[in-house]
Amino acid sequence: MAAAKSNTNWFAIGVSIAVVVVLVAIGGLVVFLNNQATAPGATPKANDTFNSETGAISFGDGEDTIAVFVDFQCPVCKTFEDQFGGQLEAAAADGRITLEYHPIAILDRFSQGTEYSSRSAGAAVCVAESNPELYLDFAKTLFENQPAENTSGLTNDQLAGFATQVGADDAVSCITDETYRKFGAAQAKSHEIAGTPTVEINGTRLNLQDQADLKKFTDLIS
Repeated sequence: MAAAKSNTNWFAIGVSIAVVVVLVAIGGLVVFLNNQATAPGATPKANDTFNSETGAISFGDGEDTIAVFVDFQCPVCKTFEDQFGGQLEAAAADGRITLEYHPIAILDRFSQGTEYSSRSAGAAVCVAESNPELYLDFAKTLFENQPAENTSGLTNDQLAGFATQVGADDAVSCITDETYRKFGAAQAKSHEIAGTPTVEINGTRLNLQDQADLKKFTDLIS
């Protein structure tokens, strides 16, 4: 009887150890998968126009810097671009401002699981890396062809086709390979962006619903 009792205890201990090992392995897998999901992904190459660390694509050399954070899935961003895009570009071209665009991704939940916000932001980064002088043309094309929210969005081939359309052929394989798919979400997290468009003047975030802030913005670009 004593021997049988001893064997049973060792069996129970063995089972407990096995359970612990399995739980540790599962915990490690969960941590690994979480890290993979939140990892920033590949780092693009910087150039004179594109700062791969801050995600800024810059135009002009004015004393005051206006930074605009956009999500290509965002309807309000399209409205903002339609209303102010031309003035922003003109002010940058005239040397009145330095204009920074930041393509980010916060609206993946509105593209039926295809992560269109992330893919379109990644595509814009591909263009900024390979053909920065064509970024504005590409961004305008994305807004002109903006898919409705709660649809699957544009395909990678369509995004690549728009790159070719504006002359950014060097970005095509980068877009279809989704090289920078994670970049937009990582930048949104880094800059703590909760809504788009987000606008900053010299690093100070504006509330464009506030008339005083809106006046600061429009005075710089008028």
